[in-house]
Amino acid sequence: MDMVGKLACQALARLAGAAVIGTLAACGGGDDNSGGSVVRVSQAATLSPKTVSNSAVSNPTRWLPSITDTWQLQLQGTLDTAYNVAVYDIDLFDTPQPTITALKAQGRRVVCYFSAGSSENWRPDFAQFQVQDMGNALSGWAGERWLDTRSSNVRSIMTARMDLAVSKGCDGVDPDNVDGYTNNPGFPLTAATQLDYNRFLAAEAHARGLAVGLKNDVDQLPDLATSFDFAVNEQCFQYNECDGYSAFTTQGKPVFNVEYATKWKDPTRRPALCAKAAALNIRTLVLPLALNDKYRYSCD
Repeated sequence: MDMVGKLACQALARLAGAAVIGTLAACGGGDDNSGGSVVRVSQAATLSPKTVSNSAVSNPTRWLPSITDTWQLQLQGTLDTAYNVAVYDIDLFDTPQPTITALKAQGRRVVCYFSAGSSENWRPDFAQFQVQDMGNALSGWAGERWLDTRSSNVRSIMTARMDLAVSKGCDGVDPDNVDGYTNNPGFPLTAATQLDYNRFLAAEAHARGLAVGLKNDVDQLPDLATSFDFAVNEQCFQYNECDGYSAFTTQGKPVFNVEYATKWKDPTRRPALCAKAAALNIRTLVLPLALNDKYRYSCD
């Protein structure tokens, strides 16, 4: 999870049409993030699958999302598979195989989330991290520690996760926490080491026929936009960072944005947000911080 609170603790409790995803032990309480009545505000989306062949002959053909593709983000709970969106961003480990198969049978594209920059002590491959791979704790996120992304062992674990994504039928991956150098990871990570690691992730994903998204890392957008197929951003409107995503949109690459500020639930205030998103050609959702599907407002 991101140090500045830009990543949700990922939860959902939803009844209809769905498959169960495991629960992470980071969320709690009884507010908007903890489930309850469900509010749905979104418009119908047009599916727009597209494929492209990599220039490297050895790499398989991969899907590339369209700049107009709509999306849904949910990382735990009981997944609602009924949204008429082009792309679902869901947890790699906790999403059952039949759920991914069902989504793809509906014509959805599936992006599988995992943390590439932190260890999470509940993950099934956690024991593979070496003591020296793990640094400082992520403030506010129990059980997570920053990783030394220069480590060959860490990189091996991440490529194994991509292999799992391929085996489960994911069309793309959403590697999180790829801006550790801007935080306090406990290692001498720099902008240069981050660029090297993020480009490594992109190249390994492409080698497996996976599309790959750049999660946040807003200071390096101009350097990395050519290496990634889409961007996933948390709260760029909140932090006045959205203009930088022209590095993606001018290449026809989508920017999937989520905003957590509860003020955008107000139907008199949300049109201003959506007007800004439309002007920047960004696909914006308003979701609870816990990503538990208690409410969902889409600008598309």
